[in-house]
Amino acid sequence: MLEVKDIRFGYSAGRAVLDGVGFEAAPGETVAVLGNNGAGKSTLIKCMDRILTPSGGEVLLDGQNLFALTRREHARLCAYVPQAPPKGEQTVFDAVLLGRRPYISWDATARDKAVAASALELMGLGGFALRRMDELSGGEQQKAAIARALAQEPRVLLLDEPTSSLDPLAQHETMRTVRSITRERGICSVVILHDLNLAVRYCDRFLFLKDSRVFAFGGREVMSGDNVEEVYGMHVHIIDYMGIPVVVPFPEIKL
Repeated sequence: MLEVKDIRFGYSAGRAVLDGVGFEAAPGETVAVLGNNGAGKSTLIKCMDRILTPSGGEVLLDGQNLFALTRREHARLCAYVPQAPPKGEQTVFDAVLLGRRPYISWDATARDKAVAASALELMGLGGFALRRMDELSGGEQQKAAIARALAQEPRVLLLDEPTSSLDPLAQHETMRTVRSITRERGICSVVILHDLNLAVRYCDRFLFLKDSRVFAFGGREVMSGDNVEEVYGMHVHIIDYMGIPVVVPFPEIKL
């Protein structure tokens, strides 16, 4: 069980970006973090990954405080994929193999290389292993970044807008892969998304942030037209089409 409790953070004195934010996720669940720009979504998962140091709160995994671990111990449990994927002249395989750093003492073992190769295949990049990262498209670089995170074999996967550089088909393929891996491996995934249709289709729980706080959190019941309208300031209908929930926006309607 992943438990995020009372996370507080501010970039300057007197301006809270996160004010007592918390949520829970069971093994196998994918949590969508939702809200307008500036709501604190990226700040939240950066605090969870210890890129930023919160002024209060804790993150527990099966009762273990992740903030009390060494960086190496933390990296074996928690993997983060930023909005802007890393570039460079290294090969795609070497970039993904970096995900094994928390486990490598002297040199990569045969298992480390096998895990990296498997992660590449999962993201559909098996044929790109010897390409250079700077030769890839933005979407391919994003997939490689996710593959590197999967190579860490984490129990908590943090993804900051993982579909932002992808075409529509790749967006769905990526979210299907994330959901499948999350369920099969029994990990917890926390995903920042701006596309509400991707969120409602592929995620199990939904965390709405507004004004530095949790506006709503829960299962499908909190993905309601009223909540979306309050958080985004836009009228929507949420319908079911062929068994698939669909968010239909009506931005021309004034609230």
